[in-house]
Amino acid sequence: MTAPFAYVRVTGDSDAALDSATPGSQLLAGGTNLIDLMRLGVMSPSRLLDINQLAAASPSWARVEETGKGLSVGALVRNSDLAYHPMVQARFPALSQALLSGASPQLRNMATTAGNLMQRTRCAYFRDIGVPACNKRTPGSGCAAWDGYARQHAILGGTRDCIAVHPSDMCVALVAWTPWCTCVATTPPRARASPSAKFPSGTSTCCRAPRPRGRPPSAPAS
Repeated sequence: MTAPFAYVRVTGDSDAALDSATPGSQLLAGGTNLIDLMRLGVMSPSRLLDINQLAAASPSWARVEETGKGLSVGALVRNSDLAYHPMVQARFPALSQALLSGASPQLRNMATTAGNLMQRTRCAYFRDIGVPACNKRTPGSGCAAWDGYARQHAILGGTRDCIAVHPSDMCVALVAWTPWCTCVATTPPRARASPSAKFPSGTSTCCRAPRPRGRPPSAPAS
């Protein structure tokens, strides 16, 4: 059973930044990952901050647009809108294909760009609260996957602390474009930029794919 929680509809950027800093708060956009984890008891936020109305106040939250540096994708852009956007299909086909390879049409219609980037791992041990050893769920408790069922876990890049992999197909495409792709978080007190492979935790407001000097992977030759 899901633990009780308060529901708050956020209408402004400053409100979102202030409220999300409150202990026990969790941002809600598409909710395709968060709601599952709440039902499983893996996450039990005391407050859900619905940020879907932010696009009404600041349209850039849900906009895909070309900029002087490349392509700017708002955090609230739905996965289906991004995958089928003519500019994405023409200039970044690998990104479109990666998005369409994941989930179902119904989930892609709900899931957002930022949520896709920041979703939690699908490791069976992380998602099972009956397994006490999971460093992602309880830091310092260990990693049950090391001595358990390790199929679909990391072959390269894991550590004794965790061998779970990131579940996003979209992120695979973004990492392939590094250093062309930069994720920008504008959570106060200052903006931060990072290659997609080292995306910072926090509130993402946009993911930018700057135009590189060379031709990025999978992009058609001009």
